[in-house]
Amino acid sequence: MKQRGQQVKIVAEENAALPEGLELGGYRIVKKIAVGGFSIVYLASDASGRQVAIKEYLPAAIATRKSGQLAPEIGATDLELYRLGMKCFFDEGRALAAIVHPNVVRVLNFFRAHNTVYMVMGYEQGRSLQEHLNRRRQQQKSPLVSERTIRAVFLQVMDALREVHMRKLLHLDLKPANIYLRDDGTPILLDFGAARQTLQSGQPQLHPIYTPGFAAPELHARGELGPWTDIYSIGASIFCCMLGMPPPSATERQQADTLSASIAAFQSMYSETLVSLVQRSLALDPLARPQSIHALQKLLQRAQDQRAEDHSSNVATDTSSPPSLLSRLWRSWQ
Repeated sequence: MKQRGQQVKIVAEENAALPEGLELGGYRIVKKIAVGGFSIVYLASDASGRQVAIKEYLPAAIATRKSGQLAPEIGATDLELYRLGMKCFFDEGRALAAIVHPNVVRVLNFFRAHNTVYMVMGYEQGRSLQEHLNRRRQQQKSPLVSERTIRAVFLQVMDALREVHMRKLLHLDLKPANIYLRDDGTPILLDFGAARQTLQSGQPQLHPIYTPGFAAPELHARGELGPWTDIYSIGASIFCCMLGMPPPSATERQQADTLSASIAAFQSMYSETLVSLVQRSLALDPLARPQSIHALQKLLQRAQDQRAEDHSSNVATDTSSPPSLLSRLWRSWQ
């Protein structure tokens, strides 16, 4: 039996998706649009023809589904872990359904069927921030993302996280792949798989599977979690926008911290205030980071004010606004 919080190895073989045209909980499956280690996401439509996204709980490491099947098969030794994950997935939907914010994915419905759980979300057109970074890197853009775009996106990301934290929830898996950009460039926070974690004192009951480079050291060490944990991930995400890759993992940095050398690679392209925000957010000591999203927003606003004062300096900017750039990317993707 695998222990709670233990990372599970994802199998290479991809599970079969539900067939197109299938009626499911009052929705009709149109097509599969994304596959992850723990879920499959479908484009679907409701009875009125409105498009929605349906996320299906299907952890590939412990559940298998062959073509023609609807319900997954789970081995007897993995059944308890599967049910625990399904409960957490269901709790995630309940927590998100209570949040109404323009920068948080909207959960419309969630239900059980075929021995698993489905989460129905509003469907948005666009790309993830990670896809945006990949395209910019392929195009050899410099800077990879302008300071103007970083500020525009992350001020809204912080506003969304502030709402999440006010509800005594944490994200705990914030990264560019979980920040979705609409066609107009506005961000939406996705994949709150860790949002069930509360800000109560003591150890959480179930630790998330985290992403190295974006995960704070207290996630690795099972330390006390709080807003400062998500703040570390924000710093790592902005770092990734600047350099095109995440910072070294927290465990690597605790052995030999090369963060300053990495920051030197982009320091000349961004304002001193923004670079300082990234450094403070990525402090290994949780107490050295800003302790709330509100405090972090003040730092980013200060960077914006400094940027306005220094607009005639040689700090790099790009010539494409987020809306126009993302609209072109979406058309090319289609």
